Amino acid sequence: MNPQLTFGLDGRTALITGGGSGIGQAIAYGIAQQNGNIGIVDLPGEGPDETLHHIKEAGGRGIFVPADVTNAEQLEEAVAKIEADLGPLTMAVNSAGIANAAPAEDMPLAQWQKVYDIDVTGVFLSCQAEARAMLRNGGGSIVNIASMSGTIVNRGLLQAHYNSAKAAVIHMSKSLAVEWAERGIRVNALSPGYTMTKMNSRPEMVHQMEVFAQETPMKRIADPSEMAGPAVFLLSDAATFCTGIDLLIDGGFCAQ
Repeated sequence: MNPQLTFGLDGRTALITGGGSGIGQAIAYGIAQQNGNIGIVDLPGEGPDETLHHIKEAGGRGIFVPADVTNAEQLEEAVAKIEADLGPLTMAVNSAGIANAAPAEDMPLAQWQKVYDIDVTGVFLSCQAEARAMLRNGGGSIVNIASMSGTIVNRGLLQAHYNSAKAAVIHMSKSLAVEWAERGIRVNALSPGYTMTKMNSRPEMVHQMEVFAQETPMKRIADPSEMAGPAVFLLSDAATFCTGIDLLIDGGFCAQ
């Protein structure tokens, strides 16, 4: 066996949840640069339109389908719409998620539950809808955006709900990878380190991000675009024997 090494995604169709901003948006641009088609699934707003504009600038094809990742019916409808407009679904990136902080002893149940509803249940429901299509289409590749917070506990951030939710995403990805391996679907997690998304660019985060940069061996915070290459790798035929991994993209933060 001597296949040609290729990172190209020519003509393939991807669904990206949370593609209207941050890491999901950056990965959408990366897929477009490799000639893939992209269905953006997100809540309505200016972000998805911006993503579509840059997809077209990169020469790609894209559509926006508004949907809530905690709603299984909306996700099924989104998959159907994307396939009708762009072709059979064989790639997916599940990037929709939220984060916030509160001391564990004071955290309201509603705050805990909302993070789990979106960051864990939302990822599972997305994988479920995507896999049903991929099984019909002969296989595919799913990348779930987790976080290095699923591996380590962040100092200075009170987020037991977020950390444990991302750990759940990592193990869920491994579980689904094993369950679907013989049926042609690869599932991997991609875990960013500290990344300069809008969420981390808030005024109250400036000092904390400076501290995190100094604690990172590369002495800086990642740009969202630096997550696109690893995601494209995991989606592409260059990673055909890669499933069930958690790929840390953290500037060496978790190195031991």
